[in-house]
Amino acid sequence: MREYLLVAIVAAAITYVTTPGVRWLAVHFGAFTPVRGRDVHTVPVPRLGGLAMLFGFAGAMLVASRLPYLGTLFGNADLIRVLAAAAIITALGAIDDFRDLDPMTKVAGTVLAAIVMSGFGGVQLLFLPILGTQTVLPQPVLLALTVLVVIATTQAVNFADGLDGLAAGTVAIAATAFFIWTYSTRPSDDNVFSQASFLSAVMVGCCLGFLPHNFHPAKLFMGDAGALLLGLMLSAATISFTGSFSPVDSTAQQTSKVAILLPIAVPVLILALPILDVILAFVRRGGKFWHPDKKHLHHRMLQMGHPHRRAVLLLYLWSASVSGGVLSFNYLPTYAASAILVSLMVMAVALTLGLPRLGRKPRL
Repeated sequence: MREYLLVAIVAAAITYVTTPGVRWLAVHFGAFTPVRGRDVHTVPVPRLGGLAMLFGFAGAMLVASRLPYLGTLFGNADLIRVLAAAAIITALGAIDDFRDLDPMTKVAGTVLAAIVMSGFGGVQLLFLPILGTQTVLPQPVLLALTVLVVIATTQAVNFADGLDGLAAGTVAIAATAFFIWTYSTRPSDDNVFSQASFLSAVMVGCCLGFLPHNFHPAKLFMGDAGALLLGLMLSAATISFTGSFSPVDSTAQQTSKVAILLPIAVPVLILALPILDVILAFVRRGGKFWHPDKKHLHHRMLQMGHPHRRAVLLLYLWSASVSGGVLSFNYLPTYAASAILVSLMVMAVALTLGLPRLGRKPRL
């Protein structure tokens, strides 16, 4: 645990320290987010924050490679592949932050980064845990599914990046929950789960290091460079955990069908809000989810009457409620975990619907 804490602190410190320099670059070279009809901000804000998070990731990788336990993860090239893919996807996002690439170009670049990460035996799904069995599919199919996971996760994070600090905070919560899950669910093959835990810890550090610069009123946006990077790291952690999970785990005694599906269900539920936003946008826009509008979940929170900061904090609460509720099923009886999840969700609903009414003046 101490090594995970150390790399998280390193990632946070490097991200925090390098963000002002990245902001200077964004201002100097004109990487600004213009004020568009769907945007919440009223003045142009520089964007390129993902570059600072990439520095934090690389620094944490360097430190981890020198540590006695996490250093064993570098016995194969998986993490190097993830770092290379992260550099590619951050560069893609940075170009978009400067020039606004068309959606298909960004999808193609994301596919390239996913192939670099997962191709030729890299970080990819090895089988699908379905109905209590290891369902092994042809290698091209597994590679294609891996690429789809990366695309879906990057889009989910990108959709969450609509209010100051929303994406960074939401991913920090998701990564914290996923770290707790992967760290506490360790079978005999420690390396695979340590890789997922390492990536989760680094994500928490990168997000927390960036958040002081990004919380409302934001001095710098993470831009597509940050959203794509965090999406790739989340998908890498999920794939490392899910694709290598053994359905018969004597350590955790996870032999039921429900337990077999948990490695897939946990990351999906932890990212429930961004994924729900993607699905609603897909339906709303007739499948063309890349066409922007002002009907995302965070836009609706503002329309309900929540101030900017409160809307973000409430969405943090929603994310933490879902994540915490899901995690409780791993440690508590089903009835107790269900009660906790329902209680947290009821509290989130009550605050979301009730707080705007408290601020309204009564009609005479």
